[in-house]
Amino acid sequence: MNKVILMGRLTRDPEVRYSQASEPLAIANYSLAVNRRFARDGQQSADFINMVAFGRDGEFAGKYFKKGQLVAVVGRIQTGSYDDKDGNKRYTTEVVVEEQHFAESKRSFEERDSSDVNSFEKTASKAPAQSAPKSGSADGFVPMSTDFDDDDDLPF
Repeated sequence: MNKVILMGRLTRDPEVRYSQASEPLAIANYSLAVNRRFARDGQQSADFINMVAFGRDGEFAGKYFKKGQLVAVVGRIQTGSYDDKDGNKRYTTEVVVEEQHFAESKRSFEERDSSDVNSFEKTASKAPAQSAPKSGSADGFVPMSTDFDDDDDLPF
């Protein structure tokens, strides 16, 4: 089975082009910065993963996705190779999008984006604050504490 589920921030606006077929097909290319779960030496790191969306998914990405947005993607890994202009073999790996979803509210994205142009780069390197749940934030999400003293405190 070849199935990938990713959540990350767009590193750039999607680039959309159309195929030369009798019925042109939209092809959108973008990349996600996906934080790694564990930090090394206190530094958060991320993987930058190339995505390609075809047809209606490609048109949707081109119209609604913007640099810095948090999105969730379901797809499959596809590898390939080609020879560059110098005759060297180059290998590619990308995720072919099957589903894509907004992972934050538009209001949350716009507030964060208007407060700091490069905010997604800064927030990607900060660990989220772990506090007791309150009434919720403006985007409708409530932080969940991960401080469990023993097995009796586990939520499942």
